[in-house]
Amino acid sequence: MRPRLVLFGDSITEQSFQSGGWGAALTDLFARQADVVLRGLSGYNTRWALKVLPRAMEGAADPAAVTVFFGANDASLPDQVQAHQNVPLDEYQTNLRAICGYFKERWPSTAIILITPPPIYEPARIRDIYGVDDPSRQAERTNEAAGSYAQACMAVAKELGHPVIDIWTKMQEFPDWQTSALSDGLHFTPTGNKILFDEVVKTLASIGFSESLPSDLPLYHDIDPKDPMQAFGA
Repeated sequence: MRPRLVLFGDSITEQSFQSGGWGAALTDLFARQADVVLRGLSGYNTRWALKVLPRAMEGAADPAAVTVFFGANDASLPDQVQAHQNVPLDEYQTNLRAICGYFKERWPSTAIILITPPPIYEPARIRDIYGVDDPSRQAERTNEAAGSYAQACMAVAKELGHPVIDIWTKMQEFPDWQTSALSDGLHFTPTGNKILFDEVVKTLASIGFSESLPSDLPLYHDIDPKDPMQAFGA
């Protein structure tokens, strides 16, 4: 049976199977070697994700690895238009621990990779929410708040001994990341998807989940044209 890689997260995960998405790229990379299972829930925070976790994981039995990518919605400001998505920082960490604990209890051998929330470009968020460029308004998310949740995510990963991808820091290393990597100040462009894809591939390789995985079923060039059935053990 092919190993499974489960992608669990919010809209950035849900959209990852779109053209140019980081999930679609993983599916292509491991096309003959592993099944990539999408469990993206647009708009969800860790509180809601924890509530639906057993149902969300139906059909995703015993994965080799799972990415947990939440925090962008948790970090919504509690006094702005998306306040209903906000989860306080300490509860965010508690929820991450519980999500990881669920996976470890259900699938003890599954590798868990945490991903921090991404950076935020506030002018683009104001434009996306209000439809105008109005510097007198406040964005519903800020890069500072996202950074606090990123630090909190990394702290949980260190505490639990899980690998973590600090996409909040990594993405800001790229020139003009605000517009080259983010489409609306939050979600990813193809460039942003490529940045995360590269980090996920590197992290997966560090736990032994890489392109060196065996291919499922005989490859075409290994099939003897004079006796094709031999390759299938017939």
